[in-house]
Amino acid sequence: MSVQTLQRNLDRLLPLIAEGAARRERERELPFEAIRQIAEAGLYTCRIPQAYGGPGGSVADVIGLLLRIAAVDSNVAQALRPGFGFVEGLLASRAEGAEEERRRWFARYLDGAIVGNAGWEVGGANGLVSARIVAEGAHFRASGSKYYSTGALYADWISTVALDEQDLPVSFVLPRDRAGLELLDDFDAMGQRLTASGTTRLNNVQVFADEIRTRTVEEGRRTLVTPFLQLFLATVQAGIARNALDDAARFAREHARPIKHSTATRSVDDPYVQLSVGEISARAFSAEAVVLKAAASIDRAWAAELEPTLVDVAAVDVAQAQFITGESALKAAELLFDVGGASTTGRAHNLDRHWRNARTVTNHNPRHWKAAAVGAWQLSGTPPPTSGLF
Repeated sequence: MSVQTLQRNLDRLLPLIAEGAARRERERELPFEAIRQIAEAGLYTCRIPQAYGGPGGSVADVIGLLLRIAAVDSNVAQALRPGFGFVEGLLASRAEGAEEERRRWFARYLDGAIVGNAGWEVGGANGLVSARIVAEGAHFRASGSKYYSTGALYADWISTVALDEQDLPVSFVLPRDRAGLELLDDFDAMGQRLTASGTTRLNNVQVFADEIRTRTVEEGRRTLVTPFLQLFLATVQAGIARNALDDAARFAREHARPIKHSTATRSVDDPYVQLSVGEISARAFSAEAVVLKAAASIDRAWAAELEPTLVDVAAVDVAQAQFITGESALKAAELLFDVGGASTTGRAHNLDRHWRNARTVTNHNPRHWKAAAVGAWQLSGTPPPTSGLF
């Protein structure tokens, strides 16, 4: 399968994903079928190298595909993040046993498997983990409660982390149907409601020894996995801006009417409607441009065999992209309401979902920290922090 084949597969799927997206978000209808179709179409395999039977796509290829999905349904796009991030972690790992792990998981992906996430916890300051994993004979038992389990409800496999008896983090992956693994649809954010980012409970779950995996992100050490995951969120924002543009143009053409003192007889000819749509378009355009430029920066670091300075540059470029896309998506979603009158606020149209979704994604990572890190780099060459946000 080639990247071009994936693009053609997405051409076929996009109308199906787009259909009813506003209704699904309004009625909380989880897009199980859309995500399953994406997996069956091979999109999760984009970055798998040709040597393993994959398309061998670049980060820019993934971001290009994701932009198109996010532009019709940002919930579906964000729900894909753990699956794509898992592949990126496999590519980046240099630990003992990493090659065996790559072969095993790449084969599963090529068969259509979906991996979800259950790593973060509520109340854990600075990413503190309280879930525990303890030895039980040749295997283990894990207990704890996770939140922000993005994509878990759609997944075949759940990737998570717990602390062992020495308080060291242990990563492992469980099959969805494992006894004691409980997934809840209780995500209550105002936006991105269908990302399935709710609670995962580990109720004394058995973990087999071969389900323990190598750690790909280590404290104090930057890999390209984190910039990739952060760029994923920025791309979702860019997609929201594009979706807001499409809805603004559609509303102006099909629903809006000129106000009484307008010189136009059709809303599409009103200069202020044109101004609003033009500004939304410019913001969507700039958001798309910066995520593609940041993707190219990550690809350059890969091409240079992860040369440390280029890895830092990629992290800085992604931070800039996140700042701009967050601002662009929020403003585009606000300007959407200037293309019509009170009717734009009708629940049937559900146009407020764009702002709610953009605000929710933006709150994943404080944008002031992003700008400050970029400023420190520009002023004194200080690399961004080696945390999960950079």
